[in-house]
Amino acid sequence: MKTSKQNKTDKKAQQAVGPELKNRTEQFTESETETATAPEQNPQSEQTATQDAPVKPYVNFAERDFNRSLPVEKVLEKLQRWMPAQYEHAEVVGKWVWITFPEAPAERIRAELSQLGFHWNNTRKCWQHPCGETLPRGTQEPRAKYDVWFPMADAKRRHQQEAQAAAA
Repeated sequence: MKTSKQNKTDKKAQQAVGPELKNRTEQFTESETETATAPEQNPQSEQTATQDAPVKPYVNFAERDFNRSLPVEKVLEKLQRWMPAQYEHAEVVGKWVWITFPEAPAERIRAELSQLGFHWNNTRKCWQHPCGETLPRGTQEPRAKYDVWFPMADAKRRHQQEAQAAAA
């Protein structure tokens, strides 16, 4: 049961929104008459307006949250498979994966990194993936506290060792 105050609020909302709440056929017939009576517009101005509006890449946040809990090995596998250019910049600091770019990457690359579970750390100026290990911010520099290694350099070293073993 609604109070009189709620009824008044509902009536005000209906009055404010009223014309927009039409059934589908009324909307179509009204839009047809509007376009028939509307003055012609320059199609080039419409085209440039749609071209100027940036389209943000889509990020599935449910998948992003799942990816943030993946272990280091799985993150590196996904990074190597889906973003090989970014894999070259990756470094593992403790149980986190960091990616530092020489210059700001394109918005699409940033969206893909976000989708993979990375987030931007403005203090260190790098993209970081927690690999399921979220801890409170420490006072010590992580590179000084944890082991640091580069997956790309490690893979090259392993490949060279395999080639030498095969040649011997």
